Amino acid sequence: MESPSGLLAPGKPRGKAMTEEDVADTVAAFARAAADAKRLGFDTVELHGAHGYLVDEFFWPGTNARQDRYNGPTIAERSRFAAEIVAAMREAVGPGYPLILRVSQWKQQDYDARLATTPEEMEAWLGPLVDAGADILHCSQRRFWEPEFPEIDGEDGLNFAGWAKKITGAPTISVGSVGLSGEFIAAFGGEKSQSTGVENLVARMEREEFDLIAVGRALISNPDWANRIHKGDADGLKGFDPADLATLA
Repeated sequence: MESPSGLLAPGKPRGKAMTEEDVADTVAAFARAAADAKRLGFDTVELHGAHGYLVDEFFWPGTNARQDRYNGPTIAERSRFAAEIVAAMREAVGPGYPLILRVSQWKQQDYDARLATTPEEMEAWLGPLVDAGADILHCSQRRFWEPEFPEIDGEDGLNFAGWAKKITGAPTISVGSVGLSGEFIAAFGGEKSQSTGVENLVARMEREEFDLIAVGRALISNPDWANRIHKGDADGLKGFDPADLATLA
């Protein structure tokens, strides 16, 4: 397993630290994959740069201990790898083909991790990625209704996708426990979630805090969730039961 510095998490070695040749090969592989997706008829490509996987490991100082141009004291410097991938993908697919980039503050290795603790740091992180060719930012958080910087704009402030849109001007996708009472991490411990309304979600979208919403577990338990919400028929929606994951096996 390759990673920026052979670390799975801070102080936890695993795998092989990538050489600069490995980095270049990986950037080229992402570009080829994007070109193949376009050639095969896919409408868009989304680059996974979140949740503590490879691209995100370069963002995170806890897993990026490199001594070259792919690291540095600032998030902008640690974003170089992702920016090179996005730029290579953009060149491979040409203009007008939508590229989505998924990003997150939290990591599967550390749910409390934060890459950007201020709007200024978020701009230094995400701005270069939009400049490199990302059309849409898919901003992953565990609960879409939580403000990203409550110390700035209060408990009803913009969420992660809202701040990313405000800072970069790019369209954003929000996500996180849509239509459910509990977040997904608890589901791995067997916790169920009740079905909830989407009034808060609708209000946020109507004021254009973000542009799109991603839905996960609610669709697993209710394959017709989108149609029911569209028709205003939410009364019969089921909550999420971890046992429902067995239907995917």
